[in-house]
Amino acid sequence: MRLGLDYGVNSWLNVGVGRSNVGKFYDAFAKARLLRQQTGKKNIPIHIVYVADVAITATKKEQLMAAQGIAPTFTDYPFSNRMFFTHELIIGRKFSEGFSLQIMPTMVHRNLVSSSKSSNDVFVMGIGGRAKLTKRVALNIEYYYVLPDQLDPAGGFKNSLSVGFDIETGGHVFQLHLTNSTGMVENAFMTSTTEDWLKGGIHFGFNVSRVFTVYRPK
Repeated sequence: MRLGLDYGVNSWLNVGVGRSNVGKFYDAFAKARLLRQQTGKKNIPIHIVYVADVAITATKKEQLMAAQGIAPTFTDYPFSNRMFFTHELIIGRKFSEGFSLQIMPTMVHRNLVSSSKSSNDVFVMGIGGRAKLTKRVALNIEYYYVLPDQLDPAGGFKNSLSVGFDIETGGHVFQLHLTNSTGMVENAFMTSTTEDWLKGGIHFGFNVSRVFTVYRPK
């Protein structure tokens, strides 16, 4: 589960914070729109959004040290070892009212890794699409491909694949999805997924989104 709060600072900047139970992550992000798809006086065929995210795990030090192969007698474990950073560009296009497609080149930085065979900086290419099936139901597909030779093969890591549906009910949007990832923040599902769709490693989850509008006094 992840409980999050997002706030639209203005028409091009969005910020948010969250807490998820898998990995016990606290996360904060900023999302800035660099380019907006539009027609008319300006004909811009794509939109570009930049996302920066920082995540901090609150997992107990002993568990982190065991997972990262650090001897329990080594007591110095700086706070920076708990931190993860993600930089992502979302490059998308709305082809019609019913179909959108985007690619997401991403870099995940991990301050500490468990093996010399794992990179601190992991480069990932994501692709996602959305197709409206009815007025209130849409199909979503998202896949993240980790470029080769960045994660330790012994970890059994897999690329993240998710398939889901958006169901709009007026004020709320319910998202039902199937995925091989359990992590809820970028560094978790992009670089730590170990389940395999072909071997039954499929998890069911759902999100509930609600928009609250705050009117500023004139």
